[in-house]
Amino acid sequence: MSHKSLEDKLQAAGSAVEMARNSQIGPYVYPAVPAEFSNWREEQVAWRETSALFDQSHHMLDVQVEGPDTIKLLSHVGVNTFENFAPNKAKQLVVCSPDGYVIGDAILFHLDQNKVRLVGRPSAHNWLQYHAETGDFDVQVSRDERTAVNPTGGRELYRFQVQGPTAMQVLEAANGGPLPEIRFFNMGELTIGGRNVRALHHGMSGVPGLELWGPWAEREDVRGAIVEAGKDFGLRQVGSRAYATNTLESGWIPSPLPAVFTGDDLKSYREWLPADGYEGTGSLGGSFVSSEIPDYYLTPHDLGYWPFVKFDHEFVGRDALLAMADRPRRKKVTLAWNGEDVAQAAGSLFAKGDPVKYLDIPLSNYSTWPYDKVLLDGEAIGVSTFSGYSYNERSYLSLAMVDVGVEVGTEVTLVWGEEGGGSSKPVVERHRQAEFRAIVSPCPYSEVARSTYHDGWRTRAGVA
Repeated sequence: MSHKSLEDKLQAAGSAVEMARNSQIGPYVYPAVPAEFSNWREEQVAWRETSALFDQSHHMLDVQVEGPDTIKLLSHVGVNTFENFAPNKAKQLVVCSPDGYVIGDAILFHLDQNKVRLVGRPSAHNWLQYHAETGDFDVQVSRDERTAVNPTGGRELYRFQVQGPTAMQVLEAANGGPLPEIRFFNMGELTIGGRNVRALHHGMSGVPGLELWGPWAEREDVRGAIVEAGKDFGLRQVGSRAYATNTLESGWIPSPLPAVFTGDDLKSYREWLPADGYEGTGSLGGSFVSSEIPDYYLTPHDLGYWPFVKFDHEFVGRDALLAMADRPRRKKVTLAWNGEDVAQAAGSLFAKGDPVKYLDIPLSNYSTWPYDKVLLDGEAIGVSTFSGYSYNERSYLSLAMVDVGVEVGTEVTLVWGEEGGGSSKPVVERHRQAEFRAIVSPCPYSEVARSTYHDGWRTRAGVA
């Protein structure tokens, strides 16, 4: 039986957790980009030591909003302030449920007067569009879907990013002269390959760089000019295998489960959402298991977004966040996994019996929304949500949220793999759970295991 809405699907499934845990969808895909242009190890090194060209044209949804009530709409849904938000500026939009839990986030580009474009995973976009269509807002909304679900087979815009220590030299060469001065999270214009290119000053890899976009038909002219200009500066194109691992070093958590599956005040939204959309097909994975879907919801505190919350306007979730105030229960951290434990888990593939859940490399996520248990002295103190291998750090890393009292440098235990041999997701083989030691580290990741702890730990952590 087919279901028209997310609410229909939830009612038929009986449990949001069971629906998501046994979804047949695997991890979030990064389509239409070669897995590797050279090799993922040196592609990771490039954003740290020289420069890297990321093709972001395919995996993110674009929603454009235009009209006299554009800022009024954004102010209604966003926890951010929109005072002084003007054309040629950008910000990370965060939207919450009435109960103050995060629905999603994305990058918001203020393109022109009363015209913005939201770029990222679909959850924040869907919430914005729902309010545009059901509220009293004089706006027009258009969607440019991700390549994987775009009926045109293409996109309206290409989107590239050049990051790394030599990024500005590459871009200056491609531009044929000095770059315009563009402040952080502000926009300007370049000329690359004979094409006008809009640019956002953005630091995805923790060093200066620009995000570039323009009409889809011009993408190869621009890409070719950047690649040619980068030959003297160590530029590497980054493939889809390495692309998402960048966030392990920069600290942004891209995969919070949207807090929309419960609550009478969100029923009409669930009835608006399609059954086959991002929320209805996304999969839950990992060792953290609860029968209650709200246990997977995250707050702005959990994700490090509290500095974005401004109470200078009315917005959905404002009262709940006021009550929450500046009293976080958990904080965002990086976990540096123990190298010996990871190696032992990989070695289980060569032993009799069920192996440890396969650790894909360099990105080990196997679901849309990964949630793994983090323990301290056997007690649950947090969840790990996004994991993979950094060749730059010679370490497996994951982005996690732990109780605020857990200090940097603490050794914790991460439980890897699913209960009962695994769920029915096709990407999950029969396996056994394993426990990995990990060091609680800052987020964005600093080399705490190298600089703070004795040589024995450095060797065991696999980061020496």
